[in-house]
Amino acid sequence: MSADVTPALRALRVVPVVEISDADHAVPLARALTAGGFPAMEVTLRTPAALDAIAAVAAELPDFLLGAGTLLTPGDVDRAAAAGARFLVSPGRTGALETAAAATGLTFVPGAVTASEVMAAVDAGHRLVKFFPAAQSGGAAALASLAAPLRASGVGFMPTGGIRLENLPEYLGVPEVVAVGGTWIAPRALVDAGDFTGITALARTARTHIDSPGAPA
Repeated sequence: MSADVTPALRALRVVPVVEISDADHAVPLARALTAGGFPAMEVTLRTPAALDAIAAVAAELPDFLLGAGTLLTPGDVDRAAAAGARFLVSPGRTGALETAAAATGLTFVPGAVTASEVMAAVDAGHRLVKFFPAAQSGGAAALASLAAPLRASGVGFMPTGGIRLENLPEYLGVPEVVAVGGTWIAPRALVDAGDFTGITALARTARTHIDSPGAPA
């Protein structure tokens, strides 16, 4: 059974969410993020190169915290685990996904945006859920209102969707937020262009913002 990655996510506070169209960019991207203070990323299975990208990073950088996202089917789960992902993320939750994810032994972060969905996830054993799409579901204020009455369950949240540097403090200020998922640190345009220096600069700005005095813990 693989270790729970939640403590590592909590330490990072932000998980870069990336789309990779060329698997050759995967390792340089991971190195660029690490240089900027984020030795982690969630590779979304939205491109044909995603699984090869995960496999390349897993082989080259075994200590990198590598996740696979946009998992919609048990097959997605199986392929992501086989490629070397260390945690699994889905925009939702189904029984078939639960079964497949449990078989891998990896941390599975399912999507949930209502109290009933979160409670069902908690009943299934989850203590971390993805609040997605965060901005379209009411943003940090809505998440805070949702999380408060569920606090006794011990559930944590990883909001994703519409989060950027400007509104990051609002989300990190919600006590139940473990980390946020963000695409602004490694936008696809920079990844496609191979602008890894630019990505490192964005990562460093985010890291400084999080670690600066007065930033939410």
